[in-house]
Amino acid sequence: MTENPSYAIRDNVAKHRFEADLGDGSLGLIEYQLRDGKIIYTHTEVPTAHEGRGIGTALIRFALRSAREHELQVVPVCPFIAAYIEKHAEEQDLLDPAYRRVLGLD
Repeated sequence: MTENPSYAIRDNVAKHRFEADLGDGSLGLIEYQLRDGKIIYTHTEVPTAHEGRGIGTALIRFALRSAREHELQVVPVCPFIAAYIEKHAEEQDLLDPAYRRVLGLD
């Protein structure tokens, strides 16, 4: 679990998602699926009341760090995560080769 002054992020393995506890009963999250050495990020969600505070970015960083630690290739089906990876060359080595082409990074 990673601590932030306003929330904690964890991997909820049972629900296949990373969760940011926002302290008011709501969660920011990234949903994922695991398949054959890959992690497929399918959806990112931050409640409207919490948008613009960097929660989505913190979730992405946590999720990508987890992929790196577990030696998983990343398939960013979620457009928010795909856009983040496109802008951050230091994370692009995590991409599944087919998705590098989809994102125009080859």
